[in-house]
Amino acid sequence: MKKRQLLMGNEAIARGAVEAGIKVATAYPGTPSSEVFATLARFARKYGYYAEWSVNEKVTLEVAAGAAYAGARAITSMKQVGLNVAADPLMTLAYIGVKGGLVVVVADDPGPHSSQNEQDTRLFARLAKLPVFDPATPQEAKDMTKAAFDLSEKFRLPVILRPTTRVCHVCQDVEIDEIVTLQREYVFHKSPEWVIFPNLAYEKHKHLNRLQQEIADYFSQLPFNRLELKGRVGVVAAGVSYTYVREALADLGEEDISLLKIGTPYPLPEDPVLRLLSQVERVLVVEEQEPVVEEQLIRIAWRHGLKVEIKGKYDGLVLREGELNVDKVRAALAAFLGREIPVETPPAGPPLPRRAPILCAGCPHRASFLAVKEALVDTPAVLAGDIGCYTLGYAPPLNAMDTCLCMGASVTIASGLARVEKGVKHLAFLGDSTFFHTGLAGLVNAVYNRADITLVVLDNRTTAMTGHQPHPGLPLTAMGEESKPINIATVCRAIGVEVVREVNPFHFREAIAAVKEAVNHPGPAVVIMSAPCVALYKPEKLCVVTEECTGCRQCVDVLGCPALVPGEERMTIEEKCTGCGLCREVCPVGAIEEVAR
Repeated sequence: MKKRQLLMGNEAIARGAVEAGIKVATAYPGTPSSEVFATLARFARKYGYYAEWSVNEKVTLEVAAGAAYAGARAITSMKQVGLNVAADPLMTLAYIGVKGGLVVVVADDPGPHSSQNEQDTRLFARLAKLPVFDPATPQEAKDMTKAAFDLSEKFRLPVILRPTTRVCHVCQDVEIDEIVTLQREYVFHKSPEWVIFPNLAYEKHKHLNRLQQEIADYFSQLPFNRLELKGRVGVVAAGVSYTYVREALADLGEEDISLLKIGTPYPLPEDPVLRLLSQVERVLVVEEQEPVVEEQLIRIAWRHGLKVEIKGKYDGLVLREGELNVDKVRAALAAFLGREIPVETPPAGPPLPRRAPILCAGCPHRASFLAVKEALVDTPAVLAGDIGCYTLGYAPPLNAMDTCLCMGASVTIASGLARVEKGVKHLAFLGDSTFFHTGLAGLVNAVYNRADITLVVLDNRTTAMTGHQPHPGLPLTAMGEESKPINIATVCRAIGVEVVREVNPFHFREAIAAVKEAVNHPGPAVVIMSAPCVALYKPEKLCVVTEECTGCRQCVDVLGCPALVPGEERMTIEEKCTGCGLCREVCPVGAIEEVAR
């Protein structure tokens, strides 16, 4: 009897990689993918493979590809927007190919729950002409990971595994197998085929096109695509949508529906598709995000002259935006089947309280934003933001962010604005991890081109938003090994920034003075606001309100700290207070004191 273990979807992917005999694991953190690598890093020493948090997704893919060039099995993981950063190597890796297995885990975030967009990685797979797996459950995620390595080595191509948020974070009892140690010699064999010149690219492109049908035929044999032929009406369900369809059909009492489960959405396996289309008169395609499977289904039906009515996203029956669930799929199925379903009105309960997005009590970013705003009180300015916890600085009452595009873009957006908008100061906010991710290139560009901007690096000594992963500015690697940290201030000075100031944002007056000096400098300047994330330490102090409080609310109106709560006569401070003392700086009557816990 096989062993079972309760695993989150991301943990199941990691388990599959270890069972497959990986030699290298790389990643850049990003929800909902982070736990894949976090799990792999935890077991790296035990099972004898190398693991690293890389500085960005381009780097993480290239390091993994290098290992695969020498015949090793390598896995890299990221979220969907991270694939944009890795797109350059991915597109050419499809031509160059690999020797060992290379699996690229890209977690999509329909909703989106924690992302800038809802992009569909299956479209990237189609663009790169690379095979992609779309798991419906943690068990499938583990099994598909192992199958992806086999497929990668069979066709000498990178293979994409695309779990979505629900699969990444749901838990299931997963069957686990023995850990494999591959008996291989890892050697890079020199050959002109590893060097991508235009004439080679042309030949490789032809080869890649020829492989598409072979891969589709190979997918037809895998157990991840299952066809249940019943009636003359069919449903095609891809990935996690399959679980919603099964439950919705049971709710509707529909037992005579032919159902095709798709676990390999590109290239679409033709054999089960043709068997379904030859049986049915009408088909509904259910998949999250873009109509990737639907479009291929239409093409296959047209190419084989099959007159089948195909419905889905193009008809508006299946939502193209947001995350699917059983209720949404049930409504789509009912409309497709011409059924009316009763709308259940849940019993009315008390209204849920509104929870505005807000920085933690004691977060150093709040002090940094407040210091910048205080320094600019009489100065017109545009504040370019970035991706991280500090994106919450856009919200009232801080209102300290005017733009936010993607990781590292704050520096370059500010640089572009400074070229055309005169009489205004332009500042950029950037986290410490993001500085190493893509911020550094933007700063080099600003220095070289003499952009009149001020960069404020919010250094909280971790990658906080995605779970406190290490980065090159810290003295430990993903495997817990000691490393020489790279000092951000030293890097800034080395590339030619003339004004670089380091300050603790809770030393409030010093922080204000540092920002003023940097803003008044004609050219690029950097202020590094350095204080650890409040989640990394146990606070020793607590702030309390004294009887002098007048109840003016200035502290809460200026800071928006969740530890500050208005009372009937005066403010109160809850136990979640970390004693940062920022409220003391803004209290007009000095009615707040620090005390030991």
